[in-house]
Amino acid sequence: MFDLLKSGGILMIPILICGLFATYIIIERCVYFASIQKRDRELRKNLEEALASGEFTAADAFCTRTGTPLAHVAKKAIDCRKLGESAMREIVQCELDAVAPQFDHWLTLLSTIANISTLLGLFGTVTGNIKAFGVLGSGGTMGNPAVLASSISEALMTTAAGLFVAIPALIFSNYLSRRADKCITEMEGTVTKLILRLTGRVM
Repeated sequence: MFDLLKSGGILMIPILICGLFATYIIIERCVYFASIQKRDRELRKNLEEALASGEFTAADAFCTRTGTPLAHVAKKAIDCRKLGESAMREIVQCELDAVAPQFDHWLTLLSTIANISTLLGLFGTVTGNIKAFGVLGSGGTMGNPAVLASSISEALMTTAAGLFVAIPALIFSNYLSRRADKCITEMEGTVTKLILRLTGRVM
């Protein structure tokens, strides 16, 4: 395995670093979304029961304990329940805008890693081919076969390594972005229902 990585040349180092970062981001985001999905499911249930009984203190405590973006927005709505609906919606919207970036955390970097890995692989292909043609140009008909093979191996290995990192990174970048959008949409829907309940328009 080490020999394969070594055959890719110096460009294998940044590609490997990109792969490590991509792996960390993918695992961290998957765990994050699974965690908040579970906690938000419990929060919705607890809020519904607490608000149905008019227990605003308990509802506020549930939000504080849950600690998800939805919980922060719901807590803000509960704290502003004595204000008019228009003022409440404005304050809650500001809170929504503030917490929404938490869902996209790291995703821009993951997308960038996918692009960089592809370009690094392409760069390795170019430099490997330049070395191969340099061997052919300086050593007669075929040049030094060992050096020629090493140059071609470098070109192929960097290409393969770049794609090996870029493809999963791109797939998970798109998947996690859709997951983030879904979480934001669900959060907005939940908060809208919460505001209607707090303003007495829905019992």
